[in-house]
Amino acid sequence: MLNRLIRSLAPLGVFRQPTEDTVELTPLGATLSARRPGSLRDVALYWMETRYLPFSEILHTVRTAEPAAQRSFGKPFFDWIIAAPVRAELQNRGMAGLVGGMGDRMFDGYRLPAGEVVDIGGADGTILTRMLASEPARRGILFDLPEILPGARKTIEEAGTADRVDVVAGDFFESVPSADVYVPAAILHDWDDASCVRILESVGRTAAPGARLVVIEGVVPPDDEPHATKLIHLVMLALTTGRERGAAEWQRLFAGAGFVLDRIVPTPRDYSFIEARLR
Repeated sequence: MLNRLIRSLAPLGVFRQPTEDTVELTPLGATLSARRPGSLRDVALYWMETRYLPFSEILHTVRTAEPAAQRSFGKPFFDWIIAAPVRAELQNRGMAGLVGGMGDRMFDGYRLPAGEVVDIGGADGTILTRMLASEPARRGILFDLPEILPGARKTIEEAGTADRVDVVAGDFFESVPSADVYVPAAILHDWDDASCVRILESVGRTAAPGARLVVIEGVVPPDDEPHATKLIHLVMLALTTGRERGAAEWQRLFAGAGFVLDRIVPTPRDYSFIEARLR
């Protein structure tokens, strides 16, 4: 049985079979190995666990606007994730794998605005520690639901930032910690506009006028050119109430929550640093 699987994957470049009794892993196949640094194994496992079943109900979503995940899992997607620690941990590993897949090039040449930074919905801290790595004097706060944070301390310690990162549990719809710079990375696209405004208003209630917001998200191009956000847009339709947004949509969203869009800094990947400030 295993031989059938290997034989079917060899023409796709996942394995090589120099002889009938010998199997070798290719560089492509190695991207799914747990032993390889930067492996996408956890990303694949996370997508398999969370995408396949909801996409079988995508037609229901198109007809009714109810997220397919809610129909498949019996509750909103993130409620389903945090209901089981094993799923929350898988999500953290999957998101960390995606950040690793982005590579350091995404963060090269970009410097956050000055001051203490809070990573809103920062999961296991992979993005926050990456941003702090080149700035040993900067302090940070990792903020997420208590169900999501158990593995964060290990990531922070391994990155050598334990002495300057605080881990705070909470709900970003209710409140967020006080800081100078607020970074929601791949968070706002999970939510509809009204929910995003609630998140940003939580920031506004805590932050001082002029505080900086750095949203790490994709920006949908206005034309028909291929772009990852146009496929992620469909994933958001299936899983959540969220959506991908173009530059004008980000500007309107910020304005509705009391922020002014300053600039959009593209990266070599499909994400951008979208900077805004609180009025």
